[in-house]
Amino acid sequence: MGERMIYERIALIGLGHIAGSIGLRVRADGTAGEVVGHARTQATREVAVARGLVDRTCATAAEAVAGADLVILCVPVGAMADVAAEIAPHLAPGATVTDVGSVKRAVIEAVTPHIPEGVHFVPSHPMAGTEQSGPESGFPTLFENRWFLMTAEGADADAVERLGRLWRSLGANVDTMDADHHDLVLAVVSHAPHLIAYTMVGVADDLRRVTESEIVQYSATGFRDFTRIAASDPTMWRDIFLNNKEATLEILGRFTEELFALQRAIRTGDGALLHDYFTRTRAIRRGIIEAGQDTAAPDFGRGPKGGDA
Repeated sequence: MGERMIYERIALIGLGHIAGSIGLRVRADGTAGEVVGHARTQATREVAVARGLVDRTCATAAEAVAGADLVILCVPVGAMADVAAEIAPHLAPGATVTDVGSVKRAVIEAVTPHIPEGVHFVPSHPMAGTEQSGPESGFPTLFENRWFLMTAEGADADAVERLGRLWRSLGANVDTMDADHHDLVLAVVSHAPHLIAYTMVGVADDLRRVTESEIVQYSATGFRDFTRIAASDPTMWRDIFLNNKEATLEILGRFTEELFALQRAIRTGDGALLHDYFTRTRAIRRGIIEAGQDTAAPDFGRGPKGGDA
């Protein structure tokens, strides 16, 4: 291997936003000798090659993983089991398989039964991304100062260390976390907020008399910022909610209790409670900025290459 090379061949199964961003950065930095990709449609495969996300593509996932020492599953959570079953007989001995799914326990249960003896499965989750999807949306700096969470329970230590080096080479921070704890944390910081955003857009859509005029026309304020994430990929989010039911419902229950308390404060004119609540929550938002996970710039600093954990 070259001085910068971490893997000789990386196979990206699924060529969307996250996979594209990984491929662009890996190829630019030379951390893999070759990046091979697979997507279901020929059109996506052609775009991936044209944009330089991969060196070459394959028509099947089985063909793409042949000879790869790292396989990254970048498909929706609901497709993980079928993909794992397809590639299992073709995985090279000693290879590492990882994923980028936002749910970990369900992915572990779906993929682990298909991993052959001598192949290492190290689940991962990049806390990065935008509301954009598809091979056109990736960019190489997506993971700068973001977090890759790895659920390395029972995994080979050398495989975990090697994969962590790759994630750090993307500019990311790396940590390990128990799968169930990961799913609860993600329900708080990602899954429940997305569902609430989708719901708010749904409420606006129900108000048909204003949806087609005022809400769209005057959305350059809180509604625009709050609902940006509601533009995210529907298939991915359907699978996330179906595969992280328990944690998401727990957090949504707590959210509902907090919302009822605020409703009561507004109804009874309890300004002190509202002021204290907003002061506390504003401090949390400032902490996110101070941690380098967002910016106080206008539009949250999101331009064509903005990111969101």
